[in-house]
Amino acid sequence: QVQLVESGGGLVQAGGSLSLSCAAFGSIFSINVMGWYRQAPGKQRELVSTMTSGGSTSYADSVKGRFTISRDNAKNTVYLQMNSLKPEDTAVYYCNVNAIFGDYWGKGTLVTVSS
Repeated sequence: QVQLVESGGGLVQAGGSLSLSCAAFGSIFSINVMGWYRQAPGKQRELVSTMTSGGSTSYADSVKGRFTISRDNAKNTVYLQMNSLKPEDTAVYYCNVNAIFGDYWGKGTLVTVSS
């Protein structure tokens, strides 16, 4: 059984910063891509950022230059540093792990950015 444990969400003022982390526990092998998605109220879930095991990254245009993804392969952990946050970044942020035997999701952590 695989479990993703997310942490770091919360309330922050516009222009502030937050850092999210997600650790994968359990029988998980050969992780390829780790990443973050988000879902704002009334909207579909969207990609925020991903990082492959080789270090290649991708970002949504809306977060480029403000968010930075990183990962610790030894700890099966992915991080998301979010700077210059905007009210439109308010959403539930979900961790995603793509591994050889499956695709896994965290339960989500709420990020609220006040104006």
